[in-house]
Amino acid sequence: MKQCLIVDDSRIMRKIARKILEELKFVIDEAEDGAVALDHCRQSMPDAILLDCNLPTMSGVDFLRMLRREPSGAKPVVVFCMTENDIAQVTEAIGAGANEYLIKPFDKEIVQTKLAEVGLM
Repeated sequence: MKQCLIVDDSRIMRKIARKILEELKFVIDEAEDGAVALDHCRQSMPDAILLDCNLPTMSGVDFLRMLRREPSGAKPVVVFCMTENDIAQVTEAIGAGANEYLIKPFDKEIVQTKLAEVGLM
């Protein structure tokens, strides 16, 4: 089974994402901010990361840049999550190493489609 790390400071969003991803047969870990997520990745690199753009301690883009510099940091597929379709933010995230992006709120069908597009389904 594939592992996914959900990185979001909102407990509700993590719970919603966990439910969707578990239904898609992912093993889930959670992190409430970029620092915790980076520590987690250094210990066990996931197959996928669902990454919120607005995080405490460091932004989603800053986390992504740091992740991609890690020894196995190129491995995970990163899906960047945001609340509005901000082209500048999407461009910055893709430039930092995001593979795909989602607009919140999302549902199982949208997540499944995005994960299929990046080869995880």
